[in-house]
Amino acid sequence: MRAMPPSPPPEPDKPQNPEKIFPVSWDQFHRDSRALAWRLSDAGPFQALVCITRGGLVPAAIVARELGIRLIDTVCIASYDHTRQSDLKVLKAVAAAVVASGGGEGAGVLIVDDLVDTGQTAKVVRALLPRAHFATVYAKPMGRPLVDTFITEVSQDTWIYFPWDTGLAFQPPIRDAGL
Repeated sequence: MRAMPPSPPPEPDKPQNPEKIFPVSWDQFHRDSRALAWRLSDAGPFQALVCITRGGLVPAAIVARELGIRLIDTVCIASYDHTRQSDLKVLKAVAAAVVASGGGEGAGVLIVDDLVDTGQTAKVVRALLPRAHFATVYAKPMGRPLVDTFITEVSQDTWIYFPWDTGLAFQPPIRDAGL
């Protein structure tokens, strides 16, 4: 079962619908990540945090600091090639000691990501840690049922420009710019 990919960001030479673009500044992302931590403060206690890379790295650091979580692991899943969602690849699984939490189902583990979009990545991680608490900063309708806690819901056809994706204008990753 494969979900439709999210809408790609508008191309520079095509008109943009400003209602379907959600630019997020560093300040706003920090505030939203702290709001997520605040919302999670009564959901724990959490013995470990697993962040989904790469998008979950920044909110996971903020949430871990705010909640005093010291055991932090990553699950590395590739699902996007810049702007297009592709087949999922687990590049690095969760450490066995973290998976062993809660009888091997992840009870007491907090999973953090920046966004749940189609839910495909969330399904993979949920299968690894079915009893973990899943939290994202932003959620789109297709993925929303897979997360336990989120801060802001945006429409499925909205493209979020995260602060690490932008400068004064969209900035391609250095690797893609031939530098």
